[in-house]
Amino acid sequence: MSFEPDQYDPTVSQPSQMSETTTGRKKAGPIEWAGLAVLALPTALLGLDVTLLYLALPALAEDLRPSSTQALWIMDAYGFMIAGFLITMGTLGDRIGRRRLLMIGATAFGAASILAAFSPTTNTLIAARVALGVAGATLMPSTLALISNMFLQPSQRALAIGIWATMFALGMAVGPFVGGILLSHFWWGSAFLIAIPVVVIVLVAGPLLLPEYRAPVSGRFDLPSVALSLAAILPVVYFVKESAKTGLTLIPILALVTGLACGAIFVKRQRTLSNPLLDVRLFGNGTFSAALGILLFGLVGVGGAMLLVTQYLQLVLELPPVIAGMWMGPPAFMMIVAGIGAPLLARRIRPAFVMAGSLAFSAVGYLLLAMLPWIPGLAPVTTGYALVYLGLGTIAALGTDLVVGAAPPEKAGSASAMSETVQELGIALGVALFGSLTTVVYRDAVFGRISKDLPQDVFAAFADSLGAASTITTPVARGLIIDAKASFVSGMSASAMVAAIGVAMLSVLCAWALGRATE
Repeated sequence: MSFEPDQYDPTVSQPSQMSETTTGRKKAGPIEWAGLAVLALPTALLGLDVTLLYLALPALAEDLRPSSTQALWIMDAYGFMIAGFLITMGTLGDRIGRRRLLMIGATAFGAASILAAFSPTTNTLIAARVALGVAGATLMPSTLALISNMFLQPSQRALAIGIWATMFALGMAVGPFVGGILLSHFWWGSAFLIAIPVVVIVLVAGPLLLPEYRAPVSGRFDLPSVALSLAAILPVVYFVKESAKTGLTLIPILALVTGLACGAIFVKRQRTLSNPLLDVRLFGNGTFSAALGILLFGLVGVGGAMLLVTQYLQLVLELPPVIAGMWMGPPAFMMIVAGIGAPLLARRIRPAFVMAGSLAFSAVGYLLLAMLPWIPGLAPVTTGYALVYLGLGTIAALGTDLVVGAAPPEKAGSASAMSETVQELGIALGVALFGSLTTVVYRDAVFGRISKDLPQDVFAAFADSLGAASTITTPVARGLIIDAKASFVSGMSASAMVAAIGVAMLSVLCAWALGRATE
């Protein structure tokens, strides 16, 4: 990969703090590293926005009084739109300019955040969340693709992507803590306004520190491909989320079939276009395909762990959200260590083996989580989760770098979008699969511990989930909550054991498949 004069907007001056190296690739200087700091801010903001709303939802529900369906849309619309529009926005950035798309997306994100903060009705808030998702889909591939332009040396690019990758998880980790502070002093809308300072910094510093880049040959933007990509991704994401709540019912299955059919048509169309929305020939690169696979399946376990560990801290150990958020800090620190340390280690050891080793540590972490029925408490859960995050930081940094590095410069935005899409899908799959498995084991265990002669509302709540059981405050329910907690921990243990086995196998596959692809 190298800077070519005809690949850049001639009206934009390029960073000057770069020096030639003996390899012929330019070394990033102070301006590029300062630009990375600018790009890290919206990345952290997107992670923060994921977890802030969980704390704000009770106060929001009391004010706006949404129905149960509206509450689900408030939570899910953001993720749906991000997942659906990532590929479109990644390719759009390649064509109109990656910095330009970042500026447009940041402006839209700020405007949508203000609309969400001051929403007078539930429908207005849902519309604002949809707009936030579409705007968020512009930020992630733009920031990552710009990093590939700014850091041309593979070792520097890997480190920069490692720092970038940790910022999203850091935002997610501090979300409960920041949200708790905001909600203790202000109204629920303040959770959205935290985006405004970040947007202002990006809009002011971006044009000064970030280069502009467009693909040298862009061609016509194919709107039917955009529609097909949405029709492929959104039904699949809906299937994953809905099947986790209702099981394999008819509507989620029809959504999956529809999504897969549209996906097949989308791929067929891309093969016939001279300037496709997504160049499917990228999948012919072994490194690109293997790294995407590792990211997808590695994030499945992480998605399940995020869900279950959060519930364990708040429902089993009964920690307040702010305190639970603080205990998520040590695992987040391990991800920072991995995100920065793994690229440095990969300079001496092949990335495939660094990733495989980190996944082995993650498998040990899942085993510790599986031991919670026998070794309960904060120490094993935070230690196990920290090891899971160690693997996450490594594969997010090195896997993303391999995906972006395997694509030609004019396709970096599209490759970045694919990397983000499979990670979003992996987390959603993890929540669905391990959430469902935990629920199945929980219900089987709790039915063996509680009597069916309980009052109907009490029995229904305990049969539903630990969260529902925790809302029942009658004397009878308080006496049974210990049994419900034990049943949940049994389900969490089963899910963690499955994850441990799967990640251990993924570690071996990573060393073999990715090792061969990067030879």
